[in-house]
Amino acid sequence: MTFALRLTEVRRRFGKAVALDGLSLSVQQGEIYGFLGRNGAGKTTTLRILTGVLHADAGTIEVLGQQLSRVPVELKRRIGSVSQEQHFYPWMTGRELGRFVAGFYPTWDQLEFERLAKVLDVALDKRAAELSGGTRTKLGLALALAPRPELLLLDEPTTGLDPVARREFNDLVSAIVKERGCTAFLSSHLVDEVQQVAHRVGIIHSGKMRIEGEVPWLLESVRRVKLPAPLPLPAGFEAVRGDVWRAPPELWSTAAWPEGTVVEPLSLEDVFLAFARTDALAPAA
Repeated sequence: MTFALRLTEVRRRFGKAVALDGLSLSVQQGEIYGFLGRNGAGKTTTLRILTGVLHADAGTIEVLGQQLSRVPVELKRRIGSVSQEQHFYPWMTGRELGRFVAGFYPTWDQLEFERLAKVLDVALDKRAAELSGGTRTKLGLALALAPRPELLLLDEPTTGLDPVARREFNDLVSAIVKERGCTAFLSSHLVDEVQQVAHRVGIIHSGKMRIEGEVPWLLESVRRVKLPAPLPLPAGFEAVRGDVWRAPPELWSTAAWPEGTVVEPLSLEDVFLAFARTDALAPAA
């Protein structure tokens, strides 16, 4: 198995605050990985470490086969990134921004940039200051994809986009990954969006990975158990939150439950909420 990205026990502090607390994850080459977490969970910190804006205090980072503490320029040229906020020179047109960005990437493909801008309905003759927030995001995607990167890092890129623009953005990412065999790492808190495009998902909370795996496996591993009376957790089962338990899928199919027990499947959103919520549970009626 080839990994495009691996983090092992990565830690990062901001003063006394812990942003990442032993985070580990793995992203396989050629897949779209959905990185789910609440605001403040550590998603953006992780992306900033991967793009070289920040450095980790501890742990190991492997990007495109290179183990490193900082991301060198040569590696950055193999990575495309799109963030929630696009910071462009406001006086430059989209075409001028393309020429500017092209200078940093030996693999820049001008024809592909123009094709992507057309597909995304981005007017390249308009200045960045004249573009809507959604159009700037789509321009950012075209700029990120034009050098044909091996790894695409997406930090909540569709937050604030309307549903049509979100679908166009995600459809293009899916098509590019399938066509080129590149890898996409999509950070988001929009669960339905991630479920539509991701091959695998990791749920992060308070800087730690809580669960990671393919979406069908996650849905088979985490379920709600309604018992007729209190029961100790069976071997191999873990209480996630309240009556939501997790266990290997094979244990769910072989477990013996008391009469009257109801085992319910959950949506990916319910799974996410079970791992991400911190508010107290209401007392049972």
